[in-house]
Amino acid sequence: MAPDSRPEHDVFPQVISADGSLAVFRSGALVLVTLQSPREKFFGTVVSLAPFGLVFCGIPLDSIDDFIAQLRDGEHVRPSTLFFPMHRIERLELDQRSGEFPSISERFHSKSGISAQGVFHQEAAG
Repeated sequence: MAPDSRPEHDVFPQVISADGSLAVFRSGALVLVTLQSPREKFFGTVVSLAPFGLVFCGIPLDSIDDFIAQLRDGEHVRPSTLFFPMHRIERLELDQRSGEFPSISERFHSKSGISAQGVFHQEAAG
């Protein structure tokens, strides 16, 4: 049987909106950003995505445990709002569960008792 080549069954490419952005990476989406030169990873929410770069509200992935501990202890910590030029962005991934493995935001909630969406989206909006 030949594979179904109808466009509605294609996973990629994603639908691109009139402003040129990928619809799935809308403002407020929880994402993992991998940067190059130097290689870094960040977790947080998309503020805006454009051909020239990403405005992002988040924290370095390697400091997430410290950030969670500070939140649990009642410290007033906030994620940073950052701009990454497109030439530094190697990969942008939606934060999603993979089978039995929880997403980063699910682990964030289980360790802190606070919604990651609430922490990062609230800061980006305010």
